[in-house]
Amino acid sequence: MSAASTLRDTRLIFRRQMRLALRNPAWLIIGVIQPILYLTLFGPLVKHFVSTPGASADVAWRIFVPGLLVQLGLFGSLFVGFAIIAEWRAGVIERMRVTPVSRFALLFGRVLRDTIALLVQSTILVLTGLVMGLRAPVGGILFALAFVVLLSISMASLSYAVGLALKSEDALAPLLNSVAIPVLLLSGILLPLTRQSARTWLYHLSRVNPFRYIVDAMREVFLGHYADSTVLWGALVSIGLAAVCVMLGVRRFQIESA
Repeated sequence: MSAASTLRDTRLIFRRQMRLALRNPAWLIIGVIQPILYLTLFGPLVKHFVSTPGASADVAWRIFVPGLLVQLGLFGSLFVGFAIIAEWRAGVIERMRVTPVSRFALLFGRVLRDTIALLVQSTILVLTGLVMGLRAPVGGILFALAFVVLLSISMASLSYAVGLALKSEDALAPLLNSVAIPVLLLSGILLPLTRQSARTWLYHLSRVNPFRYIVDAMREVFLGHYADSTVLWGALVSIGLAAVCVMLGVRRFQIESA
């Protein structure tokens, strides 16, 4: 299949998914409520996160907000697999698999919809943070949103692959929760995990968590540090994770069409 036809198919699937999403705009409101609550309820406490004497409160915000962006990307995209189970049960996947539509398009059209939704939510979160005291360079914010895009592509693709494999909400929910919670705790999303703040075994365990590198990289760009090894590692992990998850997602759609 040519690249032109794949792009055309992706656009068609994306437009259909966006129309379905826009019929119920509550998804945007619900998706952004949790991080906004974190900003409102925990925001007044962020000054205690700063350990450097004389450091301004906005430094703490530049630690806290990137973590919330990753949390939003993780939980906002990891649970989209429930939608694909509903489509499979309604026979949508069955009807699409007999068409010549690219299997990559069947996945990526949906992933693009989820990515745009997450970008809107992330933008609202950043704007709210700016109102509450966040000060970050424009370049840093744009870099962070690029990380959010890669994270959304990764988690949405993986969620669709797992959802199609399990075909059961009762199985998908506990599996995703059992993965998401340890990832959340071991990535330093809410508080940085350093040698000084964490036990030795906990610190080393966090180093095998790919989200740890993404969180650290986003915090660096929010501080205006772009040419840094931490940012490089975060970018490499993000790109690699996205490539692997998209490959798994496409493979799953191919298996469903076999």
